[in-house]
Formats: sequence, structure tokens, C-alpha cells
Amino acid sequence: MAPSDSDSWWLDERAHAGREHFDEQHARRYDAKMDAAAAAEVALLQAAGHLGPGSTVVDLGTGTGQFAVAAAAVCGRVVAVDVSPLMLGRLREKLAAGVVGNVEIVDAGFLTYEHGGEPADVVYSRFALHHLPDFWQAIALRRIAAMLRPGGVLRLSDVVYGFEPDEAEHRIERWITELVAADVEAGWTRAEIAEHVRDESSTFTWLLEPMIERAGLQIVAATYSDDRMLAQYLCRKP
Repeated sequence: MAPSDSDSWWLDERAHAGREHFDEQHARRYDAKMDAAAAAEVALLQAAGHLGPGSTVVDLGTGTGQFAVAAAAVCGRVVAVDVSPLMLGRLREKLAAGVVGNVEIVDAGFLTYEHGGEPADVVYSRFALHHLPDFWQAIALRRIAAMLRPGGVLRLSDVVYGFEPDEAEHRIERWITELVAADVEAGWTRAEIAEHVRDESSTFTWLLEPMIERAGLQIVAATYSDDRMLAQYLCRKP
């Protein structure tokens, strides 16, 4: 359990969650800017036998709940967790419209969410873990492993750098330039992408992957974008 006293050394996740997640305009246009490919993710987990009518899913860093809503349509219980009241507000609007009825919303983060009930069959996280520095990522991964049942899986997608530090300058500059030119995410500006790189804590594959394994999870599958800027993992708890 995370320390709760006001002078605790425990990290304040709200202070590290990214300025834009506390901006009403960003929350309103998030779904248009960031397509989580939720239906494809749900289909992948179903095909692998990890999602079914009795499954419990925890979506850490749920944002506006794209994956949570899609997963709720095929499983028994979904817990949608985020530290941004604005992003959770957008999810509440979706649920109020009657999209699905089996999503529980929890205002918490990787370091403060306390799982109750049956262990999770799936923990899902997309573009959220990188808000934590490496030390805290390692603690978060250990907490994720603890909430999974034996045989349960972590599906993790994030900005993870698959290159050496001396390549960073030209690779990141090229990545930003290409994203802005292609308008890949429907409106990301150069300043916004640069802020993500500068002020958040995306790490290297060769640091994150040993942390995953040290947490007690086996990396079953790993895929990397062609530019080695993004990574997706399927990790199993033995």
C-alpha cells in the first residue's frame, strides 16, 4: 500500500501525469487525436484466450476509456483507473449514455490503485507508464504483477526508445518532424510532441524490459515500430 501522509516520499502522480491531461480542451478532443485501436486490442486478447465473459480487466491510465468501454462489451468486470478528473469525466459521459454498464471508475494511478475482488485476468495500459520515472516504473510494474492472477497478462503499449543514447538527437528530431508533417494524431503540434519528449519519462527498451522481468512477468511477445520509438508487449504472470 502506498504511504498516504502529506510529507511522504511517495510520488505524486498527478504532478507527473502531463499538463494536457488537466486541460478541458485536450480532454474534449482526446478521442479525435488519439485512436487507441481498442477493438483490435480486444480482439487480440480474445483470440489469445485472455478475455472472456468472466474476465476481470484493469485499465491503468484509462484516459477517456476507449479500451475500457470496448473490453466491457465482452467481459465481466472492467476497472478504469486514471489520475485525471477531466479524462474520467469524459468516460463518465460515455457511461451515462448507456454504452456499457460494467465499468467501475477509480480516481487513482499506478502507485495508488488498490485492487479488490478477484485478481485481474488482464491489466491494460497504453501510453501512460512513461509518465513515471524509471524508479517508479519498476515499482508500478511490481504492483501490476501483484494484482494479476497466475496466468494473467499485462498488455502494455508505450513510447519506448529502441536505440542507443547517442542516436537520440537525430532519431527524436526526425520522429517529431515526421509526426507533424503527417498529422498522424489529428492535430498534435511540434510544441506538444517536444513537450512529451522533454518533460515526460519515456525510457529505453533495454531498461524497461529487464524491469518487466524483474517484476515477475514473462515477456511473451514484443513488437516495435519501424522507427524504434514505440513498443507493445504482452507479458504473462507465471
